[in-house]
Amino acid sequence: MSERNTLDDELLEPTADEAERDVMDSEDRLRPDFVAEVLDAVHEGDAETARTLVEPLHPADVADLIELARADEREGLVAALAELVDAEVLAELNEHVREILVSEMAPERVAELAGELDTDDAVAIIEDLEEDEQRAVLRAMEPDDRAAIEEALTYAEETAGRLMQRDLIAVPTHWNVGQVIDYLRSEPDLADDFWEVFVVSPAHHPVGTCKLSTILRSPRATRIADIMVEEQTLIPVGMDQEDVALRFQKYALVSAAVVDPSGRLVGMITVDDIVHIIQQEAGEDVLLLSGAGDGDINEPLAPTIRRRLTWLVINLGTAILAASVVGFFQSEIAAFALLAVLMPIVSGMGGNAGTQTLAVTVRALATNQLTSSNTVRMFGREFKIALANGLSLGVLIGCGVAFLFHNPMLGMVIAAAMIINNLVAGIVGIMVPVTLERLRIDPAVSSAVFVTTATDVMGFFSFLGLAAAVGLHG
Repeated sequence: MSERNTLDDELLEPTADEAERDVMDSEDRLRPDFVAEVLDAVHEGDAETARTLVEPLHPADVADLIELARADEREGLVAALAELVDAEVLAELNEHVREILVSEMAPERVAELAGELDTDDAVAIIEDLEEDEQRAVLRAMEPDDRAAIEEALTYAEETAGRLMQRDLIAVPTHWNVGQVIDYLRSEPDLADDFWEVFVVSPAHHPVGTCKLSTILRSPRATRIADIMVEEQTLIPVGMDQEDVALRFQKYALVSAAVVDPSGRLVGMITVDDIVHIIQQEAGEDVLLLSGAGDGDINEPLAPTIRRRLTWLVINLGTAILAASVVGFFQSEIAAFALLAVLMPIVSGMGGNAGTQTLAVTVRALATNQLTSSNTVRMFGREFKIALANGLSLGVLIGCGVAFLFHNPMLGMVIAAAMIINNLVAGIVGIMVPVTLERLRIDPAVSSAVFVTTATDVMGFFSFLGLAAAVGLHG
């Protein structure tokens, strides 16, 4: 009987997965009451309870918990969870939060954690440290790990060299399947996670790849050269990470070899790193268009204010330019005050149309959908869209104004201005980012300012200019 009761008790006890689900909401986010419970335990000095609550969580969820705590609560939380805040948690942390936590750790502890990570994750932790802190951490690391990280730091940020892992499996062409399997089983210092084996020439140039599934299903006597796939996507070590992500997306890669300028195999990049890059680059372009900086809620206030204020000051200058256009028509506005009421409609709708075209164009450039081969066709396409939208909006607003204010001429003027400004929005919305791209300037950074300025100026000028030309008055 006691055995049955014991078994029943074990069956009733929640598993680690069930315990984790209890603290997550329907969208896999930590529940506020759980976060509050952990923080309350920390405030009361009950570190054991805090660790018990957090222990079942995945490292990514532990990182989320640290990020959800207030800045003044994080130090105590990390101290209480010291045993659980391992290398995996550190790799999952937001870079701004991680930078603060790492700067407070002893160099020996940072070195210990970095040594447990893949090279790319270790570099992400060390690269943001101050130069003296960086040297102290590197001195405390194992020689092999230090050499790998120092080499990675010689490459430019956001390139394949920073992103790649040095731990990979490479075998010569003359080996057979049996030799490869024996090598994988007997060598203690090989990469823990890999999906394919790279086949290299005597000069260590990649000549092919072989999936693990192919190796395991082939007889031991089969030569690797006979079953390898010669066609492969090679990533230059200096390639921008956004271009690397596009290659992974285009060719549905799981991993890819990274080569130096001489063609030697120096590392590999895996799809789990690329998923992060795709998300980062997509969000970055949207934020650059708005001038919101990194857009990270954990970013310190000073740089956030500085970045946003810079673009707001620039926008203030463009707003003054648009206002100066209005100043040319003061007499017309004074004679017919209704013009002042209606002119924001024309400029506002033009701005919205321009933003739509701009967003589509920047995305097309970022994903290599828009190239010099189809730029003219893209211009034609956006011109047709702008003309159709301008005519539709023009007729709608023109009829509405004519009916509401009993002034058919005013309706015709605002309709014509709406058509003109929509055409300008369509043309400028594609022309500006394409031109910046040709000049090797990131179109996401500067395009919005030019487009909104053009639509504001043309919106005011077309509406007020047409009103002055036909002699509208109250």
